[in-house]
Amino acid sequence: MSNQPISLRQALDSFDALWSPRIVTHVNDYDVRIAKVEGEHIWHAHDDTDEFFLVLDGELHISLREPEGERTVLLRQGAVFTVPAGTEHKPYAPSGAAILMFEPTGTPTVGDRHDEIPRPRGRDDRTHPRCVSGQTEVGAPTGGLAATQA
Repeated sequence: MSNQPISLRQALDSFDALWSPRIVTHVNDYDVRIAKVEGEHIWHAHDDTDEFFLVLDGELHISLREPEGERTVLLRQGAVFTVPAGTEHKPYAPSGAAILMFEPTGTPTVGDRHDEIPRPRGRDDRTHPRCVSGQTEVGAPTGGLAATQA
């Protein structure tokens, strides 16, 4: 882990891939991940963990399937929201956004249950984020979802 400050702006500027989170640091057993997003992700759920979202830039919509029915929350720049464990959700950003997430290390970005993942075009299909803070690579960039933007 880096013992130097990490610029989120520089980390975001270091990649262009959409829906492909990068690890910027770790907090205990959690990854702090950043991502550029635009268009739709897929419906998915993390059975055993909550998922924390902070919008750094733009707006993020998160559709939720809850026992009371389906609803969508809108997160503007600076807003945070936690999706409870086991809740099916689908993030989307019609105009693009930059987000920060906290998730237990090793959590797949597509959750434990999910809709079919669109096949990538010219990219690999790994589901764990890459580290961008100068640390050893923790995984590979998330693939498979950028194809929904084409």
